Amino acid sequence: MEAFSDGVFAIAITLLILAVGIEQALGGGKLSQQLLDLWPAYVAYAVSFLTIGIMWVNHHQLFRLFARVDRPLLLLNIMLLMLIAFVPFPTRVVADHAQSPDDRQAAALLYGTTMTVTAILFFSVWYYGSRHVLRPDADPRLVSGITRSYLPGAPTYAFATIVAFFNSAASLVLFAAIALFYALSSSFFGRSE
Repeated sequence: MEAFSDGVFAIAITLLILAVGIEQALGGGKLSQQLLDLWPAYVAYAVSFLTIGIMWVNHHQLFRLFARVDRPLLLLNIMLLMLIAFVPFPTRVVADHAQSPDDRQAAALLYGTTMTVTAILFFSVWYYGSRHVLRPDADPRLVSGITRSYLPGAPTYAFATIVAFFNSAASLVLFAAIALFYALSSSFFGRSE
């Protein structure tokens, strides 16, 4: 199961480069200016790459704590992987429409909804696994720490998504801040077993 999951993560993270569409840089005008104008695509790529990368790291941490997998855990994991594989699409939509005031809100809502549902599924995988297939020797402090660290994920993404109804640019900035926060907190506070 880990190999399959790793494959989905690898494909999703690789497909993110398609968010930086080469056809956008092949329009008229000076190439250097066209490449500079792609800045929303670069930011969308970086935010989603960090997000998927942190999910991959956390996914490994979780499954090291599970003694086995069963059918419900496999199904929850498949649904999680389905959303992770979907992330390149809203990333591309954000990259294409972040500078358009008319379309930015829809792009932010699509991205935020995707991330919120992904966070819900990630927590569901952990919650189910920690209740049903946890290794007997798992450190209870680590288990409770993981649960506490995952609880704010979905509400935080949902809040940033709701912000899009009032200020779509601020919503997109919040998604970047969330990715940066999780990347930094994982680096400084993450535990390995």
